[in-house]
Amino acid sequence: MRFLILLLGFLTSYTISPAQILKKPIPDKLVVLTFDDAPASQYYVVAPMLQEFGFGATFFVCEFQPNYADSTLYMNWRQIQELDKMGFEIANHTHTHANVSKLTQVEFNKQLTYIEEKCDSLGIAKPINFAYPGYGLNGQALRFLDKKNYVFARAGGSRAYDPLKDHPYLVPSWATDDTNKEEIFSSFKQARDGKIVIMTIHGVPDIEHPWVNTPPELFREYLQYLEDNDFTVISMRDLEDYIDAEEAKRLILPDLAKKLAN
Repeated sequence: MRFLILLLGFLTSYTISPAQILKKPIPDKLVVLTFDDAPASQYYVVAPMLQEFGFGATFFVCEFQPNYADSTLYMNWRQIQELDKMGFEIANHTHTHANVSKLTQVEFNKQLTYIEEKCDSLGIAKPINFAYPGYGLNGQALRFLDKKNYVFARAGGSRAYDPLKDHPYLVPSWATDDTNKEEIFSSFKQARDGKIVIMTIHGVPDIEHPWVNTPPELFREYLQYLEDNDFTVISMRDLEDYIDAEEAKRLILPDLAKKLAN
C-alpha cells in the first residue's frame, strides 16, 4: 500500500515535457472538424462548403441498422469514396453505430473490421482514427483500440483538447446543434496556449436526428468565422503532424473520470 501511495504521488506530480509528445508547437487557432454518422447532407452540403473554404475534415462513417425511415438520408459507399477522393479523411464509427462500452473484444473487432474492409474494397485508406458512437466508452474500449493500432479516438466533453494532458483515445470535442451557436463561437476562442478545438458535427441539416441538427446557414457562419479570423482547420489525421500519439499513449494515463459526454 505504501508503495502504491508513493507511485501515485509520483505520477500525479510528474510533468510531461512538450518535447516528449509534440513534434512541433501547437499553433493558436487550430481547429479540427469531424462529422459523424454519414447523413447524406455531408456529401451534398458539407463537402462542397469545406472545399469552398479550403478546410480539412474527418468523416466518421457507419451504417445504421436498417430501421431508418429513408435510406436516401444517408451516404452510400460510392459517395463516401468520393469524399476520400476529395482529400477528406474517412474514419471509423463502427458498422452499426454500436455502443462500444458494451461490446466484447470479438464484437468490437467485428464492428471496426467491417468499416475497414469496406474502405479497402473501394481503395480508401484503412481508417486510423475512431469516434465513440454516442460517446459511449470504458477502459476496455481503449484497450481494444490499442490492440487494433488506432491513433486517435474522439469523445465528447465540451472542452479543448490538451495533447499534454488528454490521452489520445480520449480526445474531447464540442457537439454542434441548432441551439448552441453562442457556445460554439465561444469554444473557438479556446484554441490557444497549446490547446486544440475539435468539433463533432452531424447532419447539415440532420433530418432524421433533429436533436443534432446543424442548419446549413449556421454551418456556413462557423466556416466564415474560421476563415475571417485566420484559423487553421484540419482533419484528425493531420494531428499527427503535431503530436506523437504513441509517446502520448505511453506517457499519459487515461482519465475516465473526466466529463466525456454532454
